[in-house]
Amino acid sequence: MKKLLRTTVLLACTSLTTNLYAQNKSNVIVIVADDAGYADFGCYGGKEIPTPNIDQLAKNGVLFTDGYVSASVCAPSRAGILTGMYQQRFGFEHNISKKPVEGYTQQDVGMDPKIKTIGDQMKYNGYRTIAIGKWHQGDYEQYFPMNRGFDEFYGFVGGHRNFFGYKGKAPAPELVLYNNRNIVPENTITYTTDMFTDKAISFIKENKTKPFFMYLAYNAVHVPMNAKEELMRKFSHITDPGRRAYAAMMVSLDDGVGQLVQNLKEQGLYDNTLIVFINDNGAATGNYADNGKLRGLKGSKWEGGIRVAYIMQYPKHIPAGKIYHNMVSSLDILPTAVAAANGKLIEGQPTDGVNLIPYLNNKVKGEPHKDLFWRRGIAAAVRSGNWKLIRSGDNPVLLFDLKKDISETTNLADKYPAKKKELLTKLENWESTVDKPHWISDYGDYNQIMKHRMEVKGREMELKYP
Repeated sequence: MKKLLRTTVLLACTSLTTNLYAQNKSNVIVIVADDAGYADFGCYGGKEIPTPNIDQLAKNGVLFTDGYVSASVCAPSRAGILTGMYQQRFGFEHNISKKPVEGYTQQDVGMDPKIKTIGDQMKYNGYRTIAIGKWHQGDYEQYFPMNRGFDEFYGFVGGHRNFFGYKGKAPAPELVLYNNRNIVPENTITYTTDMFTDKAISFIKENKTKPFFMYLAYNAVHVPMNAKEELMRKFSHITDPGRRAYAAMMVSLDDGVGQLVQNLKEQGLYDNTLIVFINDNGAATGNYADNGKLRGLKGSKWEGGIRVAYIMQYPKHIPAGKIYHNMVSSLDILPTAVAAANGKLIEGQPTDGVNLIPYLNNKVKGEPHKDLFWRRGIAAAVRSGNWKLIRSGDNPVLLFDLKKDISETTNLADKYPAKKKELLTKLENWESTVDKPHWISDYGDYNQIMKHRMEVKGREMELKYP
């Protein structure tokens, strides 16, 4: 009888602990897509490629029309997401390269080990953490995800790899697929999008009784254009083979999101999980993605390089079906995640983001950001309210009123010199608060100058200046 009583008390305590966890610490999943087009999601007006599961996140949550990342290329954008800081604060201005600047070595090319990541922040608040998919934050051991706040890692450390297995071994160390620190044999790799989804689901099942944080960074829909044959046949009506493969890859991505959400429901975790979906930058020049009415592509300061699909779903905490038009940033993900954890930020590290939850449920009025800034090499930009300024070397300064001209067709710099001066001053003041790049781009400044000329327009022309 005493043994039965002890068991009953233990079960009651376990139930109480689980209920307290459910009330106070929400699970958090951040899903990052790679190089997708702003206009290729149904919820953003896309018609050609069905994305019902991602669209459902928007129906059950908040869709941001003016959501931005902190960089228009993969690695620095992800550094911003992972740290909640302008990555220029710690010299991470360019994609990973083999060109460290004076005072730094190749070992310094990566996310500064002194900086705390969202993984560190969530572990500090009692969470089990995992990074899945593409990392791209440095190729050396000190940058490995399990040294950067993540209990588990299932993915690759480089910027891209084949979705199917390579014949033999992966051709370079950064292309290897890891399961924690163990190398996954290439002959067991089926299709990375599906494998990342499967890993995410198994992690949820293993951690359903304790709070968890997941950074799920798919390499879809980055090149190479590797699609499953059965999905390619589904889009046989698309004549361009590259666009057909892109559509098939998008469906694999969307299917993965749907499976993930379904698993949350099956585990009874759906209502207590914050899901953030974001794309890392605009459509790439080489992957057949479509930015719609947004000018420019990946790598540029045009809206098509930095404005992205950005959705947040958090049942019972933020509204469903809301379209939010104020500026928000990928830098907001980290403080929002910590807020969902009912937690605290680690002291001593600044954040450039804000907790979005009170803005979305109308507990805080006003705008999350008055100004947002970008810089990569010689090209920099600022958005302040509806005004956007781009400065790139000796090119004429560009000024646009995005409310009237979202496609950035008319340069208003000469018409509004005071506004031009005001935004240039804001940009310079921001630059005084950040570090110089610790390494430079493989592509140099020339391409950045050419990308930001009014006459350079459209994918065919931008392909010349990657």
